Amino acid sequence: FFFFSLHITVTGITLTMMSSTARCLNRLALRSLPSLAAAHQSCASIPSFAIPPMTSPLPIIATSSCTIRLFSAAVSAEHEGNNVSHAMEMLSKANAVCFDVDSTVIDEEGIDVLADTLGKGPEVAAWTAKAMDGNIKFEDALAARLEIIKPSKSDIASCLEKHPLRLSPGVDKLVEALHKRGTDVYLVSGGFRLMIEPVAERLGVSVERIYANTITFDENGNYTGFDSTEPTSADQGKPKALMTIKEKYGYETMVMVGDGATDAQAKPPADTFIGFGGVVTRSAVKEKACWFVKDFQAMIDIVDNKQ
Repeated sequence: FFFFSLHITVTGITLTMMSSTARCLNRLALRSLPSLAAAHQSCASIPSFAIPPMTSPLPIIATSSCTIRLFSAAVSAEHEGNNVSHAMEMLSKANAVCFDVDSTVIDEEGIDVLADTLGKGPEVAAWTAKAMDGNIKFEDALAARLEIIKPSKSDIASCLEKHPLRLSPGVDKLVEALHKRGTDVYLVSGGFRLMIEPVAERLGVSVERIYANTITFDENGNYTGFDSTEPTSADQGKPKALMTIKEKYGYETMVMVGDGATDAQAKPPADTFIGFGGVVTRSAVKEKACWFVKDFQAMIDIVDNKQ
């Protein structure tokens, strides 16, 4: 439970409210005061609250349904999503945060990078777009892309040497803030474990907290296929991965962050889904996101308790 007092003055009326969301979103609401004034017009009547002299450190609490609507209007005006205040509240107290990797933790699609190095870029990128937009089953897109490129173990090593995968701006600071707070971080991806492990190392995420696909090779390192038993190898795989994590470690509050349709599927068991559009904005994801962000700064501020 978070304790906070927020005072907002709109058209001469002073409202005092207390909530966990208010604690996290104080500055966001204050930046949205014009929206509060607009929202006030939709409230036929707002009760007046007498604020007596403070005789103790505890705030006077005066709430009404209209008060909450005013505050929610302020948050919604500043941010996009279906349930922004809930998403922020869940992030503020999350025991675990699960990140997609491609186009979220990194600013590119790992399989597309690999395909480019093997001269198969455009063909594979078309399949990636279909999968991320939710227009095809993920397992079908994964199999089709791997069949096109058939990467050997040396192909992957050469790709990563020539083109180390780039972190999205600010994600390292967000992961650092989560770790500092004591929140566990997981990388849950439809990408390949071999390509994600160097990213996890840079972020200080244990390899045991990577849930991703495993490419299989023969004794000479040639491609033979992929492990279809990995939950992330199929559609609805991320909900299965998060459920496994939640049941294994007993997390009370989990957040999923990602850019694709498969990430949106992870709520539930995730308590909220934060869509990320800092690399690419997908309309299907934006429509389903509780909160849709294009950079990580507001999330960092919530985790650092600065909002």
